[in-house]
Formats: sequence, structure tokens, C-alpha cells
Amino acid sequence: MAALSTIGLTAEGAAMLLDARAVSCVELAEAYLRRIDAVDGDLHAFLRTHPEETLARARALDEGGRSGIEGVPIGLKDLFSTRGIETTAGSRILEGFRPIIDADVVEACADAGLISLGKLNMDEFAMGSSTEHSAYGPTRNPWNQALVPGGSSGGSAAAVAAGLAPWSLGTDTGGSIRQPAAFCGIVGLKPTYGAVSRYGVVAFASSLDQVGPFALNVRDVALLLSIIARNDPRDSTNVGLPAPVELPEAEDLKGLRLAVPRDQLDAGVDAGVAALFEATVERCRALGAEVSETTLPHAGHGLAAYYLIAPSEASANLARYDGARYGLRVDAPDVHAMYSETRRAGFGAEVKRRIMIGTYALSAGYFDAYYGQAQRVRTLIRRDFAKAFEQYDALLLPTAPSVAFPFGAKLYDPLAMYANDVFTLPVNLAGLPGLSIPCGLADGLPVGFQIIGPAFSENRLLAIGHALERAIEFDPVPPRILEGRG
Repeated sequence: MAALSTIGLTAEGAAMLLDARAVSCVELAEAYLRRIDAVDGDLHAFLRTHPEETLARARALDEGGRSGIEGVPIGLKDLFSTRGIETTAGSRILEGFRPIIDADVVEACADAGLISLGKLNMDEFAMGSSTEHSAYGPTRNPWNQALVPGGSSGGSAAAVAAGLAPWSLGTDTGGSIRQPAAFCGIVGLKPTYGAVSRYGVVAFASSLDQVGPFALNVRDVALLLSIIARNDPRDSTNVGLPAPVELPEAEDLKGLRLAVPRDQLDAGVDAGVAALFEATVERCRALGAEVSETTLPHAGHGLAAYYLIAPSEASANLARYDGARYGLRVDAPDVHAMYSETRRAGFGAEVKRRIMIGTYALSAGYFDAYYGQAQRVRTLIRRDFAKAFEQYDALLLPTAPSVAFPFGAKLYDPLAMYANDVFTLPVNLAGLPGLSIPCGLADGLPVGFQIIGPAFSENRLLAIGHALERAIEFDPVPPRILEGRG
């Protein structure tokens, strides 16, 4: 058999190859491991692989028989606990940490017969929009290695775009699935808050974090969502989905009422992104949707509210990393010095910045003025979305205001980096689902189109995304990959 190419191979396509016995589970896994060996030295999407475990799992499926989606490989963001396998959350403070449990989503993937290829790179503790804040070095964008892949789930997005995995899992706290999906030209879904268990997921901001899938197309995203969205009593915020996930078949948007929150675009959008966004809105009309304009009066304050709420929750969640229980420990003359030196050496600059902001916002005398006020703004944003969804089935926005940017362009300007999430983070504040699909190229780089729906409307969003995807016919394979330079 000729060497199997994993470039552009969807998860559904991989399962069809397995069903047809064109490849075995071992051969498929070996193809992805070869691909990782060949190109990931330059991209750095994976922090670590575990070939022996990957191939052992594949052999077991070949010997025991498989069906459905069993035997398809997957990549996991390094934020998910994996029993006995190093889990660092992209931070030196957890270097060498090997959990004694699997995260629920890891268990769900294993129960479905998926084969883990390894752990994917990320911004430290999911704090960042470019994967430049990983303690283990940045991931590069497969479309242009001089550019960032987005973040914090940059490794998860880059791996799928580069053919290192047919699909992957990431987390989205303020846009960390949708924005890197947009930058890397693939599909990413942030589910409704509570739809997917956070058990075993290293916490950043507990009221905002949500696990979700990356894939080359919408059907694969739907298929992976159907695996991970389940009830888990170990997560008190988890409710699952009210109805089974449907694999989308829609070819048009007839009967749907969509709207553009035109006031949100005042935040500023690059010309190329704006042109593709408007063209895709027109495509929605051509597919039969009724498209109007609406407003989200308080969403413009979402950036400020988010960067008080998220750091405040982070300062509480990260207090557990002190050298006393697990991960890095710096020896010192007394326990307080040990706490201080461990955190100084273990946390990166961005994590320290957010801990300090959050601790200040929660401190006596400032709590109500900062954190309390931000929560009140969050309530207003939720009400804005609820009012809009009384009239419309979904809202449309760009995923990000620009295409992927060069390394270092925003690294030393935190406000510019934070503004990159201006169209995504209001969705997290409101706990809603958001889907990003590629809608074309601006200056040769992918642009993301974001579809936002009311809580638990994932099936509708997937149907809209699938119909648009078919009409747009975007090729998710970066030209550099085809040229052998990816």
C-alpha cells in the first residue's frame, strides 16, 4: 500500500478508510505519527507524543474489531488531565506533573474508541491569544510560519490545519477555540457553557471555560461534539445537551432569521476581513435566510468586564500552585519563601500579570467597584443577547478583527492582544455557543466567520455552518503544506 497522506483527511474520511479496510488502525496511527515527525519540529503544535501507547491502542482495536468512529486519532490540548501522562497546561510550574485521573472528555474519547496522539501546545494556563505565552515555545501557523496560530488553543488548531491530527480538542474562555480556528482556516466550536464537562480540565476562569472541538469541516465538529457532550455528575455545572447532536445535512438557510449586530463592528475590522464578512452575509441571503441588523448595546463593555472577571477567577484558581503539593518546587529557607520562589520561577509574565489584576480586583475596598461591577455588566450583556434571540435564530460577526499577525507584533502590548477577542468574549460572558468557519482568504490568509446562537442551539449553528461551508467551498489545506513546506 502506498504511504497514506493525512493532509486534508477528515475524521469522517479516516473512519471510512478503516471501514473499507483500506488501512488498519495501526497504519492510520503510524501515518499521523510520521507526519508529526516530519513537520512538527518546525510548527511545534505538539508538546509531547506517546507513540507506544498510541500504537498499543491501535493494535488492540485491530485485534478486537472496530466499528463507527473507533480507531480515528485525536490530539488533546495540554489542559486536559491524562492519567500517567505529563500535563503541564503550558507552564513550567506543572512540569513533570502526571495526573492520577483522566479528564471526562479524555474518558469520553477513549470510550468512543478514539486514539490519542499526544498533548498539544497552548498559552500558559490558557492565558493568551497567540500561543506565544507557552513556557515551552510558540506554535507556528501552518499558513505562514512567521505568523501566530492564535490562542490559547494554538497547538490544537495548527495540528488539524497541518494534517497532524484529523481533529482535536481545545478550550474556549474568551475565544480560544474560535480565534485560532479562524487564524488556521479550520472549524471551531465553543459549546454552550455546561454542555461539556470540565472535570479534569486545569481551570483558568471557571465561569467562562468550556471544552470544544476543532476539525476540518462542520460535520467532524458535530461528530466530536456528540462524543464529548454528555452528563457528568463530577462537574456540578455540567448539564449536557437537551437533544442528541445531529450530523448536519442542510443545503440552504430557508426560513432562518439571522442578524448582524452592526454596532459591534464599530470596534474596528481590517478591510479584508470586513469585505469577506459582508460577502458571507450576502451568501446567507442567497441561501434563503432573512438577514437583518440588530444591536447589542452593552457588548462593547465586554472586553473590560471580561478582563476583570477572568483574572479574578484565575487568581483564585491558581492559588493552589505553591510548590507544596505537585509540580515545581523551589527549595527555600521557610514556607513563605518557598511559595514566593516557586511562583516566581514557575509562572510566566502573562500569568503573573493576570493574577495581580485579579487579586487587586478582589481585594477589600475594590471588590464591588471592579469585580462586582463587571458581573453587573455581564448580566446586561446576557440580557442583550436574550432580547436579540427573541427575534432572530442566530447572530453573525467576524471571528476576529484581523487575520493572523506576526510573532511579537502584540506580545508587548497586552491591550492590543486582548482586543483581538473583542468579537468572541461576549459569547463566553453570556454562556452561549459560537461556531467559527473559514469564509475565504484576505491577503492570502484565512478569515473566520462567527455564528452565535442562544443556549443549547448547537444543532442549529452546525446546520447553518454546514450550509455555508458547502456554498463557500473553502479549501482548509494551507498551500505551504501542499508545497511540502508545512
